[in-house]
Amino acid sequence: MHRPFIRSWSTRLALSATAFATAGSALAQTAAPAFDKGDTAWMMLCAALVIFMALPGLALFYGGLVRSKNVLSVLMQTLAVFSLVAVLWALYGYSFAFTEGNAVIGGFDRLWAQGINGAAAATFTKGVYIPELVFFVFQGAFACITCALIIGAFAERVKFAGVLLFTVLWFTFAYLPMAHMVWFFPGPDAFTDSAAVDGVLARSGWLWAKGALDFAGGTVVHINAAVAGLVGAYIIGPRVGYRREALKPHNLTQTMVGACILWFGWFGFNAGSALEANGVAALAFVNTFLATAAAVLSWSLAEWLGKGKPSMLGGASGAVAGLVAITPAAGLVGISGALAIGAIAGVVCLWGVTGLKKLLRADDSLDVFGVHGVGGITGALLTGVFAAPQLGGAGLWDYVTETALPDYSIATQVWIQTQGVLVTIALSGIVALAAFLIVKYTVGLRVNEEAEREGLDISSHGESAYEL
Repeated sequence: MHRPFIRSWSTRLALSATAFATAGSALAQTAAPAFDKGDTAWMMLCAALVIFMALPGLALFYGGLVRSKNVLSVLMQTLAVFSLVAVLWALYGYSFAFTEGNAVIGGFDRLWAQGINGAAAATFTKGVYIPELVFFVFQGAFACITCALIIGAFAERVKFAGVLLFTVLWFTFAYLPMAHMVWFFPGPDAFTDSAAVDGVLARSGWLWAKGALDFAGGTVVHINAAVAGLVGAYIIGPRVGYRREALKPHNLTQTMVGACILWFGWFGFNAGSALEANGVAALAFVNTFLATAAAVLSWSLAEWLGKGKPSMLGGASGAVAGLVAITPAAGLVGISGALAIGAIAGVVCLWGVTGLKKLLRADDSLDVFGVHGVGGITGALLTGVFAAPQLGGAGLWDYVTETALPDYSIATQVWIQTQGVLVTIALSGIVALAAFLIVKYTVGLRVNEEAEREGLDISSHGESAYEL
């Protein structure tokens, strides 16, 4: 199914927000562009919202789901992982993710964040830029929350030092290559004419050049983190008393507050991925609003029909499932597509934390794979369906002519999306396995049984959340 020029399936280019890339090297040869104050302010707000998602949103969501003797350990792990990745992002992470290198990993141009202050970053519109500092912190917040997501899969039994060492390894060898492969390209201004296309694709991330659509992180963030968490759950083993004792959440009120903060912050996560305050951002904002609501209702209804009662935990989990599933599609599908993705994700992720979890036989403590893995895969594949113009989607973008391509094959795009999913699963799984084994035989992965029964708050951190 090939067409001439850049419109062959192997070189189809995604709509603006499928890649986040800097244009520092190209801009160095031209006059410094003027930054729109509205775009700049919008992106700083969105970066702050993504940080708010993790601290306190994710921390509270996870904290409420564990037992009272472990709540501070989860809060501390979230805070420490977030902070560690922020520093690593400045030292080398940003450079390896978002500078030109090869199809899998970036280069050394921005090591130690050199040259960022005062430079410009490309958006997805020719001639439109934002300060690179803003792009740097926005993408850094993505990296931080992705690594923090993983800890929920093996909460309540892992060593604090093990979490930190694993984070360094997995961030370096799994997150950074995925971010580069999916999101890096030299910017829309590089597409000067048809003759330039092959050269631009050769300088872009591998999955981006293939035409994989991922608006805000279905593969890079959610599937990536979920697979790592699942591997960790297998390697570390189940909690003491798993399947024999009631391991119930200690504070569902806290979990509900965390879920609502996540929903609020996710508007920055998804709408900010347009990199401009424009119509694509507005579409992503509305789709995040509606898909999440649809997932809450579908999860709750399915649970009501299956168990006789809809639970608050189910509703909160449904909200996160909807947020996860709409992430890769947010600026690419129409409103009806967003509602469909949310509704489907609510039901599929409910199965993910019940039926699939039993099949996998892993103690994924806080259902990271059931929600983020299953929801991310569902959203990534459905993006290929509902991005179709005939279903109200935006189609595929031609950066040379700055128009949508005239035709769209759902089957072909879903196959490309499937390749992105499979690459993510393979890379994250292999890196996570190697990283966990390194941690296991160096600083150690798991606390001893006595420390686990006492609770990690006391045994690992010397404090408790509640004084009775």
